[in-house]
Formats: sequence, C-alpha cells, structure tokens
Amino acid sequence: MGNKIPYVLITGASKGIGKELAESFAKRKYNLLLIARTEKLLAELATELQKEFGVTVNYLAIDLSTPNAAESIIAWCKKGDYDINVLVNNAGYGLHGAFETISLDEQLNMMRLNMSTCVQLTYLAIPLLKGHAGKSYILNIASTAAYQAVPYLGVYSATKSFVLSFSRAIRQELTKTNISVTCLSPGAVETHFMERAGMDKVSKIAKQAAKFNMQADVVAEFGVEAMLKGKAEVIPGFSNKVGAFANRLLPKNVVEGVAKGLYSPEN
Repeated sequence: MGNKIPYVLITGASKGIGKELAESFAKRKYNLLLIARTEKLLAELATELQKEFGVTVNYLAIDLSTPNAAESIIAWCKKGDYDINVLVNNAGYGLHGAFETISLDEQLNMMRLNMSTCVQLTYLAIPLLKGHAGKSYILNIASTAAYQAVPYLGVYSATKSFVLSFSRAIRQELTKTNISVTCLSPGAVETHFMERAGMDKVSKIAKQAAKFNMQADVVAEFGVEAMLKGKAEVIPGFSNKVGAFANRLLPKNVVEGVAKGLYSPEN
C-alpha cells in the first residue's frame, strides 16, 4: 500500500452525521472513501470536499442493507489499493411505531443494516486496518437509545445496544494491536432521522427533540476528537450524558415507562 495519506472509509456518508463526519476528516487532510446508496449525493459531496480541502475523495454507491454489501466494499477497497486506517460504521436508521404495526421485512432490513453490515464490514476491514503502518481506528455510531429499552423504537434501540456492546467487546480484543475502537452515541440530532423513522408527525416527540437537538456537525466533530483520543465510549451533550447515567441508576421499569409515554405514537 503505497499511499502516503491514509483513507477513512465512512458508511452512510451522503447526508446527516455521515456527511459531517466526512467533512470533519477532510479538514484534517484525510483522504476519503464514501459509501452510501445515492450516487448523485455522493458525487456532489466528493466534488465539494475535494475542492474545499484538497483531499482525494472516492465513493461507491451501494445498498448497505444487502447481504453482500460488505464484501463488495472491501473488494472495491482492495482493487483501489487504499491504505485504510479508519473505518466509520455510521449507516443506520430507525423505525418508530408499535412493533406489531411495522412490517417484518422493514424491521429485518433495519437489523441487517444496523447490525449485520456493521459486523461484516468490521470483520473484513480489520486485516486492512492492521496492515496500516501506524495507528488505526474503528468508529461505530450507536445512539443514546442503546442505554435502555425504548418502547415504540424497540427493535431500533436493541440494534444500537448491540452496536455499543459489540464495540466495547472488540475494543478489548484489539488492545494489543494498532486498532482503537470508539463508540459514539448521539441523542437527538438535526438530521433526517426522525422523518425516516416516521416520528416527525408526532408533535410531542418533535417538540421534545427540538429542545435537545444537537447539530450534526457538532456531533461529528465530537466523535472524531474522541476517536483520535482513543476513548471507548462517548455521548455528546450534557443532557444526553445525564440521561444515560440516570438510566443506569433508576429501575428499568421506571425508565421504560417514561420512554413509553414520550415515544407513544399518539400525540
């Protein structure tokens, strides 16, 4: 691998936190490999970042929820002979509503993207990260929903608990290697997440989110800084930190009852 400047591989990079993560790394003069489903958005972002920061940006348009997506991505990386030293598993989405009312296919698709693709890509990327001459990093994006069961976001919160637990476990396994693993768990962020989840039409949720929403660029910068410092787990925002801490102290039934009231589909 002859590239002097290493590459950062980011999934779900075309918008939201993923897009801001790409800019945050580009500011630090990392070359970028951007992965998402929409080629038009990827092409626009690649042009923008190359022009503004003078870095090399390549992209691959692929549906990350398909079973062979991770294999296709790694094959593309090997073909390009990219010296990858950062993997960012950012791609993911949520579905809001009563478990029995959301189609099973949709929920299984979300589980594949949020969990299976993350695991597959991490597994296949570790040899590439170990092959980098210096320090390498894995940054996984979970959510404050990882710290509790969330009624009406039940499968989503479970997938993010999985990402958090998986991240902490492999961090320990990789301590004697050149790879550091960090898990970023944002709370409400100003992105398209709520619309994609179907939560934007529930007024009480929208009002609550508006009080605590963080900007995606702030969250991204927080995550990159924490990753470069080698932190295991990071929650951006004081209220989010307090909430996650309280979830560990309070009885689960109390926490889940509060979440049930907050996330009920009824306005």
